[in-house]
Amino acid sequence: MKRWPTLAATLGVWACSPDASQKQSGDTSNGASKPASATANNSSGGSVDLTGAGAGIQQVVQQTVDFGASDAPMTDQEMASAIADIFLGKVAKWNDPRLATLNPGVKLPAADILVVHRSDGSGTTYIFSDYWSTVSSAWKNAPGKGKDLQWPVGMGGKGNEDVAGQVKQLPNSIGYMELAYAQQNELSTALVQNAAGQFVAPSAKAATAAAEDAIAKLPPNTDYRVSIVNSGGRTAYPITSFTWLLVYKNQPDAAKAKKLADVIRWALTDGEQYAAPLSYAPLPPSLVARLTPRIDSLTMVGSK
Repeated sequence: MKRWPTLAATLGVWACSPDASQKQSGDTSNGASKPASATANNSSGGSVDLTGAGAGIQQVVQQTVDFGASDAPMTDQEMASAIADIFLGKVAKWNDPRLATLNPGVKLPAADILVVHRSDGSGTTYIFSDYWSTVSSAWKNAPGKGKDLQWPVGMGGKGNEDVAGQVKQLPNSIGYMELAYAQQNELSTALVQNAAGQFVAPSAKAATAAAEDAIAKLPPNTDYRVSIVNSGGRTAYPITSFTWLLVYKNQPDAAKAKKLADVIRWALTDGEQYAAPLSYAPLPPSLVARLTPRIDSLTMVGSK
């Protein structure tokens, strides 16, 4: 079984396409100095600023120029940072140019973003922060990865249900929670760009795809205490994690040990069909085949 946090947002205003009439006449560009210098003498009435690629990429992201050039392509990290920056307090308005770039054709409201996060230590926060620590160097530095973080902005909610309730009630808010709570509260969810460059919506199928891609790369002797965020599969939702059972290997009660083994075996086989309806993701069959023999490693009062 796998679980995955999802981004959910409530926007007070929705509209159609952005208004480009506010741009100045003529074109402006920025970026790599070599191709820019070759086009500096132009007759279009525009202007070209010669800077390094880093500044050019940053200005394209912020939409302060019409186009840019770079000897190095934009990385997924640079494109994904807009969402991370919401929770870091660096993107404070819904119509921030970085969000507009990721949502072409949508006129986002000029409203403050209200961040809702967990106030208690949680596995959901751990998964969420594990992903952003992987794709955002700024996030990795602070607040980092963990079950309980020092958030720079936002208001806290205890448990997934509280976060979901606040996002549902508060206009222009955004939060993270397990998918089940977003679905139960009929919240809009965000498509998040994965390692393959695809924007993927949260779903049981997308979470299973994330696990399938990750386990294919694990050695035979793995203990499965691994992160599967930012999995490389094209259809994988990137903010996904396993749920681990904590089981005593040496069981003191033989009768209980047998019942426990039977329950785990059922969960890995027939029980998998009940995962998706509960907004959890079934494990890939290839992983089930690797895990099932481990049930027989349980010992009872010192003997197998």
